[in-house]
Amino acid sequence: MDHVKKDPDIATGIALILVDKNGENSISVASGANLSMSVSDIQKATQIISDADVLLMQLEIPIEVVEEAAKIAFSAGVKTILNPAPASPLGNELLKSVSILTPNESETELLTGMNVKNETDAIKAASLIHKKGVDVVIITIGSKGALLATRDETKIIAGHKVEAKDTTAAGDVFNGALAVAIAENKSLDEAIRFANAAAAVSVTRMGAQPSAPNRAEIDDMLQAAK
Repeated sequence: MDHVKKDPDIATGIALILVDKNGENSISVASGANLSMSVSDIQKATQIISDADVLLMQLEIPIEVVEEAAKIAFSAGVKTILNPAPASPLGNELLKSVSILTPNESETELLTGMNVKNETDAIKAASLIHKKGVDVVIITIGSKGALLATRDETKIIAGHKVEAKDTTAAGDVFNGALAVAIAENKSLDEAIRFANAAAAVSVTRMGAQPSAPNRAEIDDMLQAAK
């Protein structure tokens, strides 16, 4: 973003990623310029946020910046998706401004204090998050897909069976694809299926940005699953 403060002593951000033989990753991050973003930076983007169909956020910038962006979006009636990664405690005021929360299992445990080992645990944890003010909770559960929990229903939206080479950025791809689908006014079920397909494609190849699929690849994965 052009209005982010620039400091020659602050790196743009570096991530060191280790991938095991099963495709699972461990990431060490030097946040660099991400941590220099301020509330005033976000306030300068108030009109852009207010005009958006969907605001997608995660937690690699200061939490007060996330809170300000969520407040602006909520005031403007903009749908907000928060991917609470890297895992961090979140205040109820922020959660009340979030339309859709998309934690993985470990992030869900941090948010609720519950060990999430199976579908029953995930459902109970989602109920606790609902009490914090979030209407829609989508708990990603790896190759199994995602648990969709609204205040009216709970269901598993199945994932895709693929040979995983590298799970790096799978969560980012899932959330990006989910935001696209929500902006296109797809139902929650359809949006999660689209996001599951995108994430499934991404884990079949190495890297973060290089693993992100294009629209045709996502559509092909969806078609193959029918």
